[in-house]
Amino acid sequence: MTLSFMHRLATRARAVDSLLCVGLDPHDEDLRRDDGAPATADDALAFCRALVAATRDVALAYKPNAAFFEALGADGVAALATLVQEIEPEIPVILDAKRGDIASTAAAYATAAYRRIGASAVTLHPLLGQDSVSPFLQDRDRGVFLLCRTSNPGAAELQNLQVSASEGHADAPTAPLYQVIAETARRWDHHGQIGLVVGATVPGVIPTVRRAFPEAWLLCPGVGAQGGDLAATVGKALRPDGLGLLVSVSRGISRAADPGAAAAELVAQVRQARDTWAAHRSATETPVSAEVQRAVAQVRAPASLQASAGGPQVPLSPSLAALADGLLDASCVQLGSFTLKSGLQSPIYLDLRRLSGHPQLLAHAADAYVRLLRPLTFDRLAALPYAGLPIGTAVALRGNLPLCFPRKEVKQHGMRAAIEGPFAEGETALVIDDLATRGTSALEALPKLRSAGLRVRDLAVLVDRESGARARLAAEGVALHAVFTLRQLITHWRRSGRIGADTAAEVEAFLAASDPTPGLSTTAQGSKP
Repeated sequence: MTLSFMHRLATRARAVDSLLCVGLDPHDEDLRRDDGAPATADDALAFCRALVAATRDVALAYKPNAAFFEALGADGVAALATLVQEIEPEIPVILDAKRGDIASTAAAYATAAYRRIGASAVTLHPLLGQDSVSPFLQDRDRGVFLLCRTSNPGAAELQNLQVSASEGHADAPTAPLYQVIAETARRWDHHGQIGLVVGATVPGVIPTVRRAFPEAWLLCPGVGAQGGDLAATVGKALRPDGLGLLVSVSRGISRAADPGAAAAELVAQVRQARDTWAAHRSATETPVSAEVQRAVAQVRAPASLQASAGGPQVPLSPSLAALADGLLDASCVQLGSFTLKSGLQSPIYLDLRRLSGHPQLLAHAADAYVRLLRPLTFDRLAALPYAGLPIGTAVALRGNLPLCFPRKEVKQHGMRAAIEGPFAEGETALVIDDLATRGTSALEALPKLRSAGLRVRDLAVLVDRESGARARLAAEGVALHAVFTLRQLITHWRRSGRIGADTAAEVEAFLAASDPTPGLSTTAQGSKP
């Protein structure tokens, strides 16, 4: 099970440094046999297998067109399922089926696409409304691409119509239908599963769509045989993080003398266009607003907090960058205004309990913990309830490490244990939790662990919110170790374009204003832990 379809796209794009989506369209003329016999499903399968073999090192994704397989009957559909299931699981597969029907029928289409064929995502018509799309979004590791502004010559007849998004208001402002579709898709997209199809033949439309749905992945067909402008498409469609675009090419690769070389050349052209875009963006990037700059200047971080941030942030490793982005994709990070357990008003909220609902992301996080713990000496893990329990269990499994955990409330029956799981007096327990703000949860657990005879010298968390936990824990003889500091995450997301400069500066201002005083009582107010 994967984290999410859109996260898979981002992970694969970074792994192969490619935005190329290879279309698998076994046209009848491509399957003509020397003996003049009609093409068969086996011919279609062999044709597509050869394309996959030639392009698998540079393809971000594959997009088989269901129609060409369905035209070959039941054997063709079986060949399509075989093809999809043979493609390596780390490579996303978008079934180009352009489905769109009432909810009950859509549910059957979703079963066919996901369970029978094995696709990662499906192209859909959105005009029947949200209830026709939602059956395809029941599994968060699947995605959909809604037809928004297609590349065919007749698309403008309907997709460019000026319509009102405000039902029942005759005087409401109008917008082209494709813009309304993009805006509506963004409202429907609660878990980062929806992308849009926007033709490369109409690059002038792309900025409007991108503004309407900034986070979306855009599937852009039309480069090559249909005459779409590759450089213009790349320059207009990319998100600030340099992702968010699938350049879809079918015949330009399949009918080349050397499909593998043609695909590699296209990838090189996309990279060049992306580099040009990045250079232009760097030269013209809008600076942080003067108001936010003044707010940050008024609350400079004290020296102790600057030291905990480690000075200038270096870029995250590819593995940690993917994990950081996964936290955003899984909604483990929310931006807005939040009251923490400590009473602090924060512009950012981390809900790492959501990791337990994303097995692959949880495993990725656990691996990061295991690497963090390698230099440390301990006998077993001690996971803190509640958020630390699934994380601690995952770390124990990934690192083959024994685990115990202190109960929040001692049982009034059975063994009446305060600590669950095997341990021996005198052993050293390394405490595991999700994040650290003031350090309160860990400090509250220390007496239970130590009274049971366990030594505690270290606490490991995924995120140090840099709001005083390090100093408070150190006063109790416990060293804090974190996979990320909050500043590292904010810096990464800012550099990659996942958050804006104003948001990054607002969080920085919050961190600078947070009181990291170590002398607070261990029973004082505090957020996690």
